[in-house]
Amino acid sequence: MKIFQRLLASIGTLTLAACVSATPIVIPSQASWHWQLSGKLKIPERQVYDIDLFDTSTTTITNLKGQGRIVVCYFSAGSWEDWRSDAAQYPKEALGAQLDGWPGERWLDIRHPAVRTLMAKRIRLAAEKGCDAVEPDNVDGYSNGNGLGLSEANQIDYNRWLSQQAHEHNLAIALKNAVELIPALVDDFDFALNESCYAYKECEAYRLFRQQGKAVFIAEYRSYNSNMCSKASASGYQLQFFKRALNAVGLPCK
Repeated sequence: MKIFQRLLASIGTLTLAACVSATPIVIPSQASWHWQLSGKLKIPERQVYDIDLFDTSTTTITNLKGQGRIVVCYFSAGSWEDWRSDAAQYPKEALGAQLDGWPGERWLDIRHPAVRTLMAKRIRLAAEKGCDAVEPDNVDGYSNGNGLGLSEANQIDYNRWLSQQAHEHNLAIALKNAVELIPALVDDFDFALNESCYAYKECEAYRLFRQQGKAVFIAEYRSYNSNMCSKASASGYQLQFFKRALNAVGLPCK
């Protein structure tokens, strides 16, 4: 009996060690990628698919992975969206100012315990649906008119917490925009996604991700620009040109 108990204990230890040692998937730095957050999902020949966590079914995610694709699941981590299934669960005191240009969205108080509880559930949902990675959006509320008095320190603390939550569920995580926080957070995030850094002349900051061999995906909302493509290629970034609705297939650099 003692031998049997020791054997069970050893198996339990090995199982625990296997869980602890699990690591998130590595997003290839030169991977082709498809980013679509609305409309019927298009299926271009791309390696990485970045799609909405709530609007994409588990079956679709399973099928994409069965085709050898890496699935990144998008959700907003810094804003309340009135159309989401969990919208009623956010306390009123955690809701801040409206996001400029985005009806139905308000900044969230990322210090509020209820907000973190609900975001932890979203990350867990991503793991349960089979996502390989997550793309939490609006993680730069402190630098916007949020109406909540958020500080840079609050944001860094929250973003690191998001990273820890993702890694605990064996999910890779993208740093979305928040360019000025890259020096503080590059070690905590597995890849980066940026909108319009060439338009705002901010792309140089992502060299810190490339120095660590991490992927940098850049979306520009404009027609194809070969000059931008040359710059992106020289920096090791994966650049595409999109329509703002993000309901179609983007145009990657040739």
